[in-house]
Amino acid sequence: MYDQILYPTDGSTGSEAAAEHVEELASAFDATVHVLSVVDTRHVAIGMGEAFLADDGVALSSDPSSGAEGGTVGGTADIDERRSVLRERGEAIVEEASAALGGIETATAVESGDPHATILEYADGNDIDLIVMGTHGRTGLDRYLLGSVTEKVVRMADPPVVTVRADESADE
Repeated sequence: MYDQILYPTDGSTGSEAAAEHVEELASAFDATVHVLSVVDTRHVAIGMGEAFLADDGVALSSDPSSGAEGGTVGGTADIDERRSVLRERGEAIVEEASAALGGIETATAVESGDPHATILEYADGNDIDLIVMGTHGRTGLDRYLLGSVTEKVVRMADPPVVTVRADESADE
């Protein structure tokens, strides 16, 4: 029934909460898990938050050698450096997520772009049968301002989508 399962992850508490469900579903159906990390490059030129925000919402530094968090991006070299740092972080996230899945067959990918659109494109291009992803459980103004990648995927995806809410106690 489910031969190809897509597990989009950004390394957040929400996406980590989905890992156990991904593992159980993949084991039950002897499925391949596609671990996908999307580098959100929509705002990289103006220094706004990427898909890879710390749990407290602070963006990665535009100057990775500074050790400081946040900041804005200056010229083209800074933009390229920031994209490179974000891509490296994405690669580390998919490696960690794949390792956490134990002996399950995995395929990994790091893509760039608008997260929900990239997830949907990946699902279409790889014959995905099921998408399993976490959610932060934000409501009200937070959800409105930040948007919800998971919500957009649920509304627009062709394959079924299983969502797993992060444990609220872990967020506090």
